[in-house]
Amino acid sequence: MPGPVERGTVEPMTTRLSIFPLPGVILFPGLQLPLHIFEPRYRALVSDALARDRRIGMIQPHRAAEGAPLFAIGCIGRIGEVEALEDGRYNIVLDGEARFRVVREVESATPFRKVEAELIGDDADEVLSSIERAGFEREARRFADAQGYSVDWESVARLDDMSLINGVSQIAPFDPASKQALLEVDTLRERCELLIQLMQFYGRRDGDEDRVTLQ
Repeated sequence: MPGPVERGTVEPMTTRLSIFPLPGVILFPGLQLPLHIFEPRYRALVSDALARDRRIGMIQPHRAAEGAPLFAIGCIGRIGEVEALEDGRYNIVLDGEARFRVVREVESATPFRKVEAELIGDDADEVLSSIERAGFEREARRFADAQGYSVDWESVARLDDMSLINGVSQIAPFDPASKQALLEVDTLRERCELLIQLMQFYGRRDGDEDRVTLQ
């Protein structure tokens, strides 16, 4: 008789991604990101993606410098809408598909960078409790009022929890490190809690200049 089957550790599935390292720009799963592509290497990136699977890895570098180290977590965007301009530039809209974790950067003959990445399987069905949702909306109203933002709260109330939390995380006027922290948390509840903390921090006013500050 055959012996027992040994169960080994299942290695996470990895994929190779062409990346667009853009400081201060974050994409979340389920959301869209419009981009104007004008640099030659990123025009090449878009052309290559359109000829393949239309996927681009959006990720922040640690600083705005050539070849700067990358943050660990990014988001795969699939090119949805695309407008090819006569001079070679593109206007595109990326649809956020899934977060990824960089395993390593790989050598490439292309003008754009590539990484070996591990896909992160987020729970698309996760929801907030009614108390958590109400607490978030209350803090969001305070923050919007303090910043003088005009918000259609009836439309906000119709959003599902994931669209609401990820949407605010993507568009909120936080610094790049704060937005990266929001992208890196693993659950909707944790992202909601961090977002509330950030709105409270950024909601503080500098009395002399009347500007949002973390101090």
